[in-house]
Amino acid sequence: MDLLRNLGSAAASSLLHKSGISLPYTLGERVTEYDGKSVWKLYDAIKKDDSSPVSVFHYDPSTPNHSQPMFPQNALKKLRTTRHPDILKYIDLVEQGGSIWIMTERVRPLRGALFSWDNGTSEPAVGGKGKGAAKNKSKEEWTIWGLHRIAVALTFLNNACASTHGNINIDSIFLSPSGEWRLGGFELLSSTKDEKPILFSHGQQYPHLQDISPPEVKKDGYRALHDLPPGVADAYALAILINTVFNLTTTPPATTQPPHAPLPASARGNIPPTLFPLVKKLFNPNPKVRMTCQAFLEIGMGERAGVEGVSGRFFVDNHLVAVCSKLEAFPLASDGEKAEFLRALKESASSFPPEFAVYRIIPALLSSLEHGGASAGIVLPLIFELAKRADKSSADLASSSQRAFSLDAAEYTARIIKPVIKLFPSPDRGIRMALLDLLPEYEGRLDAKTVQDGIWPHLQTGFADTVPVIREATVKAVSMIAAKLSSRVLNNDLLRHLAKAQSDAEPSIRTNTCILIARLAPTLSDNTKKKVLVPAFSKALKDPFVHARVAGLAGLTASVDCFEMEDAATRLLGVIGGGLVDKEKLVRDQAFKCFDVYRAKIEAYAASLVSTTYGL
Repeated sequence: MDLLRNLGSAAASSLLHKSGISLPYTLGERVTEYDGKSVWKLYDAIKKDDSSPVSVFHYDPSTPNHSQPMFPQNALKKLRTTRHPDILKYIDLVEQGGSIWIMTERVRPLRGALFSWDNGTSEPAVGGKGKGAAKNKSKEEWTIWGLHRIAVALTFLNNACASTHGNINIDSIFLSPSGEWRLGGFELLSSTKDEKPILFSHGQQYPHLQDISPPEVKKDGYRALHDLPPGVADAYALAILINTVFNLTTTPPATTQPPHAPLPASARGNIPPTLFPLVKKLFNPNPKVRMTCQAFLEIGMGERAGVEGVSGRFFVDNHLVAVCSKLEAFPLASDGEKAEFLRALKESASSFPPEFAVYRIIPALLSSLEHGGASAGIVLPLIFELAKRADKSSADLASSSQRAFSLDAAEYTARIIKPVIKLFPSPDRGIRMALLDLLPEYEGRLDAKTVQDGIWPHLQTGFADTVPVIREATVKAVSMIAAKLSSRVLNNDLLRHLAKAQSDAEPSIRTNTCILIARLAPTLSDNTKKKVLVPAFSKALKDPFVHARVAGLAGLTASVDCFEMEDAATRLLGVIGGGLVDKEKLVRDQAFKCFDVYRAKIEAYAASLVSTTYGL
């Protein structure tokens, strides 16, 4: 199978090369499971300008049974002009000699995901982890969520666009990386306002369309739809789709054939009881009383009364639907609503599949921080908690046998680290504080250039902040990134900030500054050590705060190898001596330890000197 994919990709690439076409993407493997399912061949690809993953739909007029270019031309036209979050996102195209390459967001076919999941070979991007009833429940939740997105898309097409999709089936639906369903298959999308609606004139020529045709079309052809509401055929096809995705069969139920008898209870199969009465309404052979996609959506959202004693609300009560709806409404929510949602999101964070978290939840949370109004102290820790479950290097992930999805180091940096770094210029103190507090979560993934150019210019402003807690957090943060700062910053800019921090009004900041200087001491240049260390530690020993004096002595002890012994003997012993008679025992004890260390070092050095220079 891999050989076939590679051969297909190589053949397409060779064709493009010979044609001299300059493509905005690099073509990858062909998605062979989509072969024969439409007039297109589907490829994975990489966008050249930003290296983002995309999909490419290729129409080749030389392929057998692909001799009717009006279908891909219609799909191209409609996809370019129809924009909706639940519709396949068009990016770019190339046309040459009748061939068409359409670049879209990266997707994969729904069919392959559903049937491979049922066979146990893999799972959709969002779906059932675990076994048995738990897995089936998760699968049902994911499927209902997907149907919600399709119902929203169809309602948009039928109402706002006054159009009929005309090709609703499992092969016209795709999965985004987050597991969200995207509606494609626009080969027949038509409106009565079109000059020549292709569905009405050529629908009967499109392969396999009879399988989803409503009774009125089977009887009088597609022209019968011209004078009917635009959604009647799509509603009927939606019923067939529901039967397909829950019962995993591409064979339409018997009600689709004359005399179109009502759907019996025995035909429900795995369709949830809350949906089945509506499916029967969607299958109504009379287009004038057939349930519309909009009605199906509104009943599912609890905006309209249910049927046959079933209340509906299968969409609004769906966990994934609820999360997505709240994410979309998050920017306009009140502070109380945001806090409640974030709290609920945090409590259920472990229940989200990593793909859904990485591609759906985390981008929305990051966006909320960029535009302000959200509690960074809650949002940023939640982002890293969700990201950790998808991190390939995470011990939690490594110990889990049920995680098929993971982010490698490059993907983690692109999707998590880079957006977080972009928050450093924010004037919002909540965001700045959260970034500093969480630095241990991501500092190990930062390279020197990112620290030098993306973090330090903004982090250093924290030394002069009017809020003490930010000044202190800034001092503590420096020790984690100091190794990635340039020598110029380390020996000049940073030390100027630390000199001021040693005079801060807050005792804890003065103390932590002294601790930081001691940690930095071995990395400083020899000239800087001579000029800075003795004055810095001497100042600490004169601090009225007892712990600052202790920190100064501890710093001197740890930095003993940073001094030449002549300087230690002539400049430091006197400084240390003052601590030996300090009023605080804690200081005196530390001073004696420090004195013993220096005395031993100086004694060893003195022993190495010549006995006398007299007479030389």
